[in-house]
Amino acid sequence: MDNIAIGTIIGLIEAELEKKELPIVTRLAEENHDPFEILISTLLSLRTKDEVTAVATARLFALAKTPSAMVELTKEEIRKAIYPVGFYRNKAETIHSVCRTLIDRYDSRVPDSIDELLTMRGVGRKTANLVVALGFNGPGICVDVHVHRISNRLGYVHTKNPEETEFALREKLPTQYWIKYNTLMVSFGRNICRPVSPHCSICPVFDYCPRVGIAKSR
Repeated sequence: MDNIAIGTIIGLIEAELEKKELPIVTRLAEENHDPFEILISTLLSLRTKDEVTAVATARLFALAKTPSAMVELTKEEIRKAIYPVGFYRNKAETIHSVCRTLIDRYDSRVPDSIDELLTMRGVGRKTANLVVALGFNGPGICVDVHVHRISNRLGYVHTKNPEETEFALREKLPTQYWIKYNTLMVSFGRNICRPVSPHCSICPVFDYCPRVGIAKSR
């Protein structure tokens, strides 16, 4: 698949999803572009449904909206605020550690470098890329299971895991699509191109998709 086709596909998906609710991290980015809020909400969102993340994020930020205010909370207070996000005990530890690192090493500012973000406890490539892309409008391509799955179903990349997909997209995907690509594919993956039995019969890009690896669809 060439880049003209992927541009057409992205446009069709974007039009289809105009009526769908955006992921919580994207909504925060559109509201204020605060890298700290994007970082914390992304950490909370890992392995957690978006509606749970949204409520937990609001509760936590009602208590503290800066690294210095966050470390003044006890870990138990953080745990209570973010429950029932997945792995909430571990995430409370991670949030406390990340905030302490931001204070000690970055004067409470979130770094805009993927490499620096990756040095922090609990921050993986998905989180680092999302913070750089949405928080700083920088060169980040956030790849989660949806982005990995759909990019391969479309035949745009041929990769074995999300990390391989990220680097393949960095080589191939035009930079103009980098920031929006994750948001679109996550929403598309939740609503239409689902992991099991995707809704191919209503898919806006059906005519462009080779449906790689799809054995059953609706």
